[in-house]
Amino acid sequence: MTLLPTSWRDRRRGRTGSTRSRHGALLLGVLLVAGPVGCTGAAEPSGPPASASPGASPGASRDAGRPAAAADSREWLRVDGGTREYLLHRPAGGAGPRPLVVAFHGRGSDAEELRGVSRLEKAAAARGMLVAYPEGLRDAWGAGSAATKERPDPDADVRFAEALVGELVRAGRADPERVYAAGFSNGGAMALRVAAQRPGLIAGAAAVSGQLPAGRAVVRPTGAVPVMIIYGEKDPVRPLGGLLRPGPAPAGEEPITPTMSARDSVAAFADAGGARGPVTKSAAGYDRTVWGPGPAGAAVELLVMHGAGHTWPGSTITPPKGFGRISTALNAADTIVDFFAAQR
Repeated sequence: MTLLPTSWRDRRRGRTGSTRSRHGALLLGVLLVAGPVGCTGAAEPSGPPASASPGASPGASRDAGRPAAAADSREWLRVDGGTREYLLHRPAGGAGPRPLVVAFHGRGSDAEELRGVSRLEKAAAARGMLVAYPEGLRDAWGAGSAATKERPDPDADVRFAEALVGELVRAGRADPERVYAAGFSNGGAMALRVAAQRPGLIAGAAAVSGQLPAGRAVVRPTGAVPVMIIYGEKDPVRPLGGLLRPGPAPAGEEPITPTMSARDSVAAFADAGGARGPVTKSAAGYDRTVWGPGPAGAAVELLVMHGAGHTWPGSTITPPKGFGRISTALNAADTIVDFFAAQR
């Protein structure tokens, strides 16, 4: 099978410079931040690269603690000797550390497109959360644990996540007691990887159309983390039952990673946290399976959206041809933020 429909790849080829199509922005991911950090200190604030657009706001530590209206800025961070980039949305309100939403876009997407599809910052702002949208390398994230020719260091993005959390905590913007991870598609798999391999970094994780990597790139949970996966029953891109034999990636792109099923992905976190259950109940438009909190208080959930495809539930952006339909049974951004807020 081909992971990225031709219509999506053609649409991506039409962009110029930093201007990208906002329509069909469905390959995205999200990391919600606010929890014990444990950053290695390998990062430092950095000004914009020479190619940055005028008016961009460098440095994550600028004007920390200043009451202000809602604001957006593009910021940079030095990690592993290079410069990594992200967008930061600050909700209106008072000063002081807040929960933070860091949004990993998915394969073939970027931070701006993620904002348009998920509207995650709107849901997060209702709870006073920051939202940061980091940019992946070559429009993708290293969600799997295996090295490839195109991505010889498979752990670089995990370090980026740690560094970003650490910088925003040091700057007084993020609350170090509440870090959450979430994502869509390749970004959802990345969020689950962070949760699996850095359980002390975050207080919860969620993925929309994202599963744990399998095969040679397998990722296994190493601690108790509350996790929610929201998945389309009819996903034609990353099937509900797992992407067992992915087809070849387009020339020049890194290989497509096989994944576990959505249920096996959630069950792996349930086993790691000693969660009880599962119990499945049907609601209007979806089935909800819940594993009760284990000894560490980490509950996990799987929501399967009836008839939905490789899409973000509740989005108003039309998906690319071949991605399937969008469920309107719930708003994924609201559901995810509510799930995180319940983890105390």
